[in-house]
Amino acid sequence: MSTGLIIVIVVAAVLLIALLGFLLTRAGSLAERRRLKQRRKQAIARHEEQAEARTRSAEEAERRARIAIQEAERERAEARVHRERAALHDRGFADQELTRSSHRSEDT
Repeated sequence: MSTGLIIVIVVAAVLLIALLGFLLTRAGSLAERRRLKQRRKQAIARHEEQAEARTRSAEEAERRARIAIQEAERERAEARVHRERAALHDRGFADQELTRSSHRSEDT
C-alpha cells in the first residue's frame, strides 16, 4: 500500500470517529433535554396541585373566619341587649317585668 492511501484511510477513520462521537453526544443531549422537559412538566403539575389545595384550604379558612366574625357580632349584640335591659332596670323602667315574673313564680 502506498503511504498516501494509508494517510487517507487514517484521516477518514479519524473523521468518521469524530462524526460518530459528535452524533452520539448530540443524541445524548437531545435525550437529556427530553428528560428535563418531562421533569419540568412534572414539577409544574406538582406545584399547580399544591396551589389548588392551598387555595381551597384558604377559602375554607376564610369561610370559618366569616362565621366566627358573625358569631362574635351576635354575642356583642346580645351583650348590648343585656346592657340595655340592665340600664332599664337601673332607671326603674322595667319594673313591670319584675312584677310579672314574681306573679308567675307565685302561680306555680
